[in-house]
Amino acid sequence: MSFAPDPQVRCRDFAIGCIGAGMIMAECHLAAYAEAGFNVAAIASRTRSKAQAVADRWNIATVHDTPEQLIADPAVEIVDIAYPPDLQPALIRKALAAPNVKAVLAQKPLALSLDEAKALRDEAAAAGKILSVNQNMRYDQSMRVLKQIIDAGDIGEIVFAQIDMHAIPHWQGFLEGYDRLTLSNMSVHHLDALRFLFGDPEEITSLTRPDPRTGFAHTDGIVVSTLRFPSGAVAVSLEDVWSGPRAEGYEDDQHIGWRVEGTEGVAKGTIGWPTGAPSTLSYASQKATAGKWVTPQWQTMWFPHAFIGVMEQLQHAVKTGTPPALSVADNVRTMALVEAAYQSIEERRTVRLSEINID
Repeated sequence: MSFAPDPQVRCRDFAIGCIGAGMIMAECHLAAYAEAGFNVAAIASRTRSKAQAVADRWNIATVHDTPEQLIADPAVEIVDIAYPPDLQPALIRKALAAPNVKAVLAQKPLALSLDEAKALRDEAAAAGKILSVNQNMRYDQSMRVLKQIIDAGDIGEIVFAQIDMHAIPHWQGFLEGYDRLTLSNMSVHHLDALRFLFGDPEEITSLTRPDPRTGFAHTDGIVVSTLRFPSGAVAVSLEDVWSGPRAEGYEDDQHIGWRVEGTEGVAKGTIGWPTGAPSTLSYASQKATAGKWVTPQWQTMWFPHAFIGVMEQLQHAVKTGTPPALSVADNVRTMALVEAAYQSIEERRTVRLSEINID
């Protein structure tokens, strides 16, 4: 079978204005956009000097003093936001109101609450503009190829799946002011990927304990979630943000692995973060590989190459007038799953997704 680990770039037509100059923008968004040949017209951040340094690095012609000035720039057609989630909704609303802006790409989590996310979804629809959310793990190469294998029926009906993370995130400073940590900012990758692969689950059961290394107060540190899908398939999402002690001479074994078992075969692999290597996939199928293990190869990585697909799907949606692959309406459903997980932790029970109002 021929696989497509990376999407085709179908559109480079629109001028992008980038808000934010931190690691995710400087090392991921802009690296990907440069490789894809996207047109980044302007940048702004909370600190002009930081925005200027990033602009100099990536040859961005215009640096604005404030995000609001960038949004009002008539040359900017797509606003790409990499900002703290408590500040992001206000910028999204300004962008939706700007006549020059055709679409907005927001970071996850879209907002600090499900109600705010639903409000942004509805306001974007009322404005007649596209709001997309950067769920970039859907563009990880192993996730894309896995989805192609599943859709082809090569591993049959899904029985069990897991995403197994033992890695230490770099928690951004602004997270210290929130009462939610891992589920909103790390598990959201995995829960969204499970939705991408298998559709919406019926129920989720989550538990947590504090991470001994994280130096600020948090309600959710290490998180384990079990999901059940309408088909009967079950999945486990594990975010072990402790992953063991760290000291001089201690051998680091941070990793993220995944496994999907079906009635006709098994697929398994790794995610390249935090090792800085390409993600991997191997699969054995009674139907497609005569039961032998096959390992497709690619050279691209989750970071930064997945961000090409994220921006490309938005530009394509603007050009064609079709819904984006990463729509805000779909992201609200991921936000609802995160909300159900928090409710499960708080109430110490399984929560059905039908209990969470997304209207």
